[in-house]
Amino acid sequence: MATLQKSVSTSLVGTLVAGCLLLIALSVQEGAAVPISSHCRLDKANFQQPYITNRTFMLAKEASLADNNTDVRLTGEKLFHGVHMSERCYLMKQVLNFTLEEVLLPQSDRFQPYMQEVVPFLDRLSNKLSQCHIQGDDQHIQRNVQKLKDTVKKLGESGEIKAIGELGLLFMALRNACV
Repeated sequence: MATLQKSVSTSLVGTLVAGCLLLIALSVQEGAAVPISSHCRLDKANFQQPYITNRTFMLAKEASLADNNTDVRLTGEKLFHGVHMSERCYLMKQVLNFTLEEVLLPQSDRFQPYMQEVVPFLDRLSNKLSQCHIQGDDQHIQRNVQKLKDTVKKLGESGEIKAIGELGLLFMALRNACV
């Protein structure tokens, strides 16, 4: 009986030690055992809502009719240059936040009724991505986002209209990168 108790006790201590070592290892790695992109995900259902999808594309279409600059594309291949597939959702989070704060809110009185429905939808997506971060250097991503911001600012109000006109592209890029 004493041998059995000692065996169980040794086994229990071994399990506890292993568990503690695992916790220490995760602590040292700052939780790096969890995939970096675990918070950089959106549910597919966000992009399968016919009504809001339609409203998003209708807003983009209406704004694109007011866009007289056909030489510039904001949401294109240049935006993703040098960005790994695993980092693209983080990139799109940055673009979404810029679009909401610097483009849609200042233009919120235009393109009604679509704007009043699409902005809260995009804001919810932004909130869902609020914990999306990448470990390590994100300067390559920030450079790409800054180029987009600079282009929009350089074009002034027509840059904002262009960004709204490309909401369909933003919607698709978010879906492709984050689902």
